Amino acid sequence: MAEKITFECVICGNKTEQNAEDSNIPECCDKPMQAEGLDACEISTTAEHSRFDNLDGPCDDGRSGS
Repeated sequence: MAEKITFECVICGNKTEQNAEDSNIPECCDKPMQAEGLDACEISTTAEHSRFDNLDGPCDDGRSGS
């Protein structure tokens, strides 16, 4: 059985699920929805604070527009 990812709208709170293999990010309220369970990045992405030494998993870096 395929793994599911739950997405939530940051504006209205609507939730939807889709297969992890699907690379399309669903939209709601004319904005991309945010995947639940991703922590906000706490490390800067500037050149002075490069993440190449930090091999942790993916996180939400706030570029989704919310």
